[in-house]
Amino acid sequence: MSKVNFDIPLDFLKTTTPPLIGVDISSSSVKMVELSEAPKGAGYIVERYAIEQLPKDAVTDGNVNNLDALSESLQRAWKKLGSRIKNVSLALPAAAVITKKILLPAGMREEDLEYQVESEANQYIPFALDEVNLDFQVIGPAPGNPEEIEVLLAASRKANVEDRVAATQAAGLKALVVDVEPYAAEMAFEQIRVQLPDGAVDKCVALVDIGATVMNINVLRNGQSVYTRDQQVGGNQLTQQIQAIFGLSAEEAEAAKRNGGLPDNYESEVLSPFRENVAMEIARALQFFFTSSQYNEIDYIVLAGGCAVLPGLDDAVATRTQVSTMVANPFALMTLSSRIKPRQIQADAPALMIACGLAMRRFDPS
Repeated sequence: MSKVNFDIPLDFLKTTTPPLIGVDISSSSVKMVELSEAPKGAGYIVERYAIEQLPKDAVTDGNVNNLDALSESLQRAWKKLGSRIKNVSLALPAAAVITKKILLPAGMREEDLEYQVESEANQYIPFALDEVNLDFQVIGPAPGNPEEIEVLLAASRKANVEDRVAATQAAGLKALVVDVEPYAAEMAFEQIRVQLPDGAVDKCVALVDIGATVMNINVLRNGQSVYTRDQQVGGNQLTQQIQAIFGLSAEEAEAAKRNGGLPDNYESEVLSPFRENVAMEIARALQFFFTSSQYNEIDYIVLAGGCAVLPGLDDAVATRTQVSTMVANPFALMTLSSRIKPRQIQADAPALMIACGLAMRRFDPS
């Protein structure tokens, strides 16, 4: 594998990293996961994980608005985690990263390849190269042409990277890897794909991550992304409806949504319509996929993100789409340390997909 790094790298497949913690910074929370390898290659052990809520608007649309608030939340999450490891793996949202697959002549020396990648980047990046962090990964021989190689190019504005790294440093942690959220989720998805019949070989699987403000649909086939789409629907809409109907503060509504205790009419007046709306948005997204790709069928839907565990959501999605639907748990086949409460991690697992994938970067042999 060859890559070029300018300043802070965007490392998709960083080789031989020391022990590190996967850290997912979303608009609503900071999530941390620490994994270790089981003896004799028997998979992974979930050592620790922690979730710490972020103050409102500290991070919006992937942008860090309040660096101090973010660093304080990172520090609290790390203390809650109880780990000695201070090296972390971070990720940028897809919207903050420009990615492009390019073809280059095979057999180039590494320094020539770096120069060629930088030259090609000028065509695709609408910013001066000194304003961006740039990285690339050689994927392999170009399909149908052994004289060329396929290279994945990625770039992001330096501010996107530097804000996250600065908040991490202020929290007393050290960012070793900066990845891209969909790639981290795809890595964690490999732990789910083996749970599907026949490993979902040659099947289309829609990984649907429903966050606080955005729902991301990533259709994967044999572990490779073939389609992505974002839709503006998320858990904050449900929280706002709970606030409006039951006269609660944002904090009270969020707590009630997670822990229960709402009046009897919550199910019929609030939760059920929200579930149906999410299911309808997923069905719409799949129709976009069918009309813009060579595929006309989805074989499985996997729900991730904080909303995935809403009661009955998987059934509502399955009914609306007529596709077998499951809730993501990338830890299902992993060993849990004695610190982990099995029932709690099962509830939290769908929201930990990206953090899990980032934690797995520690073991990537590439």
